[in-house]
Amino acid sequence: MGSGIPLDAGALMSTVLEGILYGFSVLLFIGTLWSLTYKRHMQDINRPILTVAILLFILSTAHMVVNIIRAEDGLVRDRDMYPAGPAAYFADVSQQTYVIKHSFYVMQTLLADGVVIYRCYVVWQSVWIVVLPIMLWCSVAATGVIALYSVSQAGTGSGIFVKALAQWVTAFFASTIATNLLSTGLLAYRIWIIQRGVAGVRTAIGRGTVMPIVRVLIDAAILYSAALLTALILFVSGNNGQDAVVDLAMPIMSIAFYMVLIRIALNNKNRSYISTSINMPGRSASETEQERLRQYAMKPLQVHVSQFTHQDRPSTCTADFTKGAPSHCDVEST
Repeated sequence: MGSGIPLDAGALMSTVLEGILYGFSVLLFIGTLWSLTYKRHMQDINRPILTVAILLFILSTAHMVVNIIRAEDGLVRDRDMYPAGPAAYFADVSQQTYVIKHSFYVMQTLLADGVVIYRCYVVWQSVWIVVLPIMLWCSVAATGVIALYSVSQAGTGSGIFVKALAQWVTAFFASTIATNLLSTGLLAYRIWIIQRGVAGVRTAIGRGTVMPIVRVLIDAAILYSAALLTALILFVSGNNGQDAVVDLAMPIMSIAFYMVLIRIALNNKNRSYISTSINMPGRSASETEQERLRQYAMKPLQVHVSQFTHQDRPSTCTADFTKGAPSHCDVEST
């Protein structure tokens, strides 16, 4: 069964803590919907991002519901099913609720990592940049599916630390951590480079810095990666606390995604180039910047040059200034 906190106490604790974080994620989800739809026409709403936000909310809600059902089954309804009590129930990975809730976790991980990779591609506008993140994402999908299949085929009473299952779970955690850190690092670096390239223009037109967006991207990546790294360390050491941390990772993923979207909306009220890059547009950051620069194009200048002619010889000149006609001068010959 592993070491550390008893599994029944861990299941109760993880359900309570997940419920708290889930409530916070619901508030951020409402804020995300507001930032994406407030005072915007239907054609102006970023539908891909809105769809992802709704899917994250649905998956995290489903995971929360299944976790509550599992806690109720293990602590109340089926508490006497195993001779060792509720702890043995939560150690049995062959339970249907265990497979279902971890299926939601794998799907949400693939969705969140896929969004980060797509953002990275949109900002860089290069497929070659995201080749390695895509390969890591495929590794996340493969190891996650194999781990779920191994769990579904496990015998009654089998634990998560069985060697045949543990190796795939370890590979899954390592792959998703690498995918998240690499994609977010590339994304933040590109945004920083773009900011440096247009620093003078940004100062000229009075636009604020985009470094807050870089910081919130890094903060979100650190928050999510810290939870996954903790789960990986606990799992490798055979500590039962890893199951509670994995449950907490579900709302943390949603929170990290929502906080990035809300921060971008607050920092880019005028749809600057960085907001269009992060929010999955059809144009690159450089194209948007060029469009904004056209608004500040220099107007044509009119130059008037006055010419004065000095003559030493006497002359007779006639000029019609009232009609704007050129003057006519007859020079006397000597």
